[in-house]
Amino acid sequence: MGPIGMGSLLLIVFVALLIFGPSKLPQLGRAAGNTLREFKNATKGLADDDEKTEKKEETK
Repeated sequence: MGPIGMGSLLLIVFVALLIFGPSKLPQLGRAAGNTLREFKNATKGLADDDEKTEKKEETK
């Protein structure tokens, strides 16, 4: 499955406008951004923990 094309993106935005209305979209966008930011931080934290574990094992 390839990346989302411009037509698909416009269809998604149009459906979101129909379902939620224009007043709710900024709130949904902020919530989605916060969720993605938290996910990114959590995965970065896991990667950092893995690197620390590998370094400790190398020094033993």
